[in-house]
Amino acid sequence: MLRLTVTTPSDLTDAATGILSECEAVSTLSVSRGAALRPEGDVLHANVAREAADAVVEQLRELGVPERGSIEIESVATWISRPGYEADVLAPGSSADAVVWPQVAHRSYEDTELNWTFLSFMTLATLIAAVAIVIDSQILTIGAMVLGPEFGAVAALGLALVRRRPLLLAAAVRALVVGFSVAIAVTTAFGLALRGLGWATARTLVGPRPDTDFIYSPNKWSLIVAVLAAAAGVLSVTSGRTGGLNGVFISVTTIPAAGNVALGLAFGQWGEVRGSGLQLIINLVGMGLAGWGTLALQRALWSRVPAPRSRLAQHLHGGPPTR
Repeated sequence: MLRLTVTTPSDLTDAATGILSECEAVSTLSVSRGAALRPEGDVLHANVAREAADAVVEQLRELGVPERGSIEIESVATWISRPGYEADVLAPGSSADAVVWPQVAHRSYEDTELNWTFLSFMTLATLIAAVAIVIDSQILTIGAMVLGPEFGAVAALGLALVRRRPLLLAAAVRALVVGFSVAIAVTTAFGLALRGLGWATARTLVGPRPDTDFIYSPNKWSLIVAVLAAAAGVLSVTSGRTGGLNGVFISVTTIPAAGNVALGLAFGQWGEVRGSGLQLIINLVGMGLAGWGTLALQRALWSRVPAPRSRLAQHLHGGPPTR
């Protein structure tokens, strides 16, 4: 269940109210006349089944509400309501399968914003990955993978391609290119400091590293894992079940590869640079394509969602259940 808060000028209130009241997937609706001061107008509150939210929001967009007011979408974690249950039953499809595109787009724009926080997380994660490589620590490698914020920008690539949003595509590419460039540059300086202090040598990189050698050894499994992990990550984001994202972060070798590229540059080990650079590119390309494919498939499947579940609907309205 989602809660919509619609702030609209008074001349659009009746039309917006009509859209919400006519939708059988809306369980509750209230209108506060004159409650909005900026813009001057009214505020509507509605609870709507997740499966129907995208269609309702699209109608409000066509009405022009976002241009003159606002539409806020919030997830309702817990709700106890007979009308809510009926609205959820009457809405076609499954709430877990529904994609609320405005929510996904909003998150994508946030995740691709190139700011100090994004660059800091990228750099810190890459520095930790470099330390993990030097001491051959699998635990630190996993920590660096979880800390990296790059997946949001990678997922935004797929959304930009599916929804044809060139500005989002440009923002995602910029965030990834600048983010990895800054992180590698800072980590290269860190590697030079380790070299100058004698805390690490070239033999550290070329010697046996059983727990981290996968970072610079790309193969067919690198692409397979990147595709599977990205598909799972996109499903986690679109379904609202973000718990699966931790598994995605641990599965893909992007941040560790960037850390090894930086160390290779610092110690002049060009084989490490080539191997890890290829690992990084394979993972990013694989995840980007998988994200695009997963979102395109979700959109195609949802466009074929059948009519509301008739057996339950008839039962709710007192009719005999059909078999």
